[in-house]
Amino acid sequence: MDLKEVQAIDTMCRAAYCMPPEELREMYDLYEFRVMFVTTFGGVMKKMGLKPEEAWKAAAFMNKGSVEAAIQEMDEIGVEYIFIDQMKGWSRRENKLWGDFSLETMAELIDKSNGRIKGGAGYNPFRIKESLEEIERAVKDFGFIYVWAHPITFGLAPNDKKMYPLYGKCLDLGIPCSMQVGHSAEPLPSEPGRPMYADEVALDFPDLTLILTHTGWPWINEWMSVVWKHPNVYGNIGAYFPKALDPSLVQFMDGRGRDKVLWATNGFGLTRCKTEFLELPIKDENKKKILRENALKVFKL
Repeated sequence: MDLKEVQAIDTMCRAAYCMPPEELREMYDLYEFRVMFVTTFGGVMKKMGLKPEEAWKAAAFMNKGSVEAAIQEMDEIGVEYIFIDQMKGWSRRENKLWGDFSLETMAELIDKSNGRIKGGAGYNPFRIKESLEEIERAVKDFGFIYVWAHPITFGLAPNDKKMYPLYGKCLDLGIPCSMQVGHSAEPLPSEPGRPMYADEVALDFPDLTLILTHTGWPWINEWMSVVWKHPNVYGNIGAYFPKALDPSLVQFMDGRGRDKVLWATNGFGLTRCKTEFLELPIKDENKKKILRENALKVFKL
């Protein structure tokens, strides 16, 4: 299958993919990011000859640096839309938010893309009232189409009571709630990220569309179980290069999970992630579902 044969939808890219690296320095200078770039992204740091305090410069290697460059890549390889979110997370070490791109910053990126970028809000469970108000404004005033939450960074599991107001708000607004599950690449507790904690959420909110991101690794079987069990629960494969995906997950995507999995990159490179996905031993008709058709349905595009 040729790269441009099927238009793809990246259901979890990052605002940073479309921004100059120097604008991201404050976030990458946080303790959690500096450690992550020494461990998870140690190869990138070594290749660029960077020191831990220079982690922000690695963004120049991973990201495109502007909306225009991102759109050019999308056109070259057949990516119709990319989704970016506010990326709200919590620094356990420094006791403050990371990411937290403003709605105005997000709207500027979206406007420059002429509709090729779709916006997602974030959620801060430590400021519930203010966060819910911002989510409503993001949807009603800026046309955002989903929320992406990172409960692990706040030390919360998906079924924590501080997360439930978010689910109610997403249900009221008629938008999907996407959230990270699985281990934390940053130096943060991973136990709250076990995918099975989302099982109770799906039971309590059967009409809410949930997307469990990051494959749930290392609890991949739990992730597949919850995704397969509930009609309105889906999963995306972002944050892992497709060639490194667990064989059981690849088999799931080519079988009973073909209608429940979404393609995503987490900003790890559209070209590489699409190329590697197309090389997986998955039937062409199922690749089309995962690359595009499932996203059209889930996000009502």
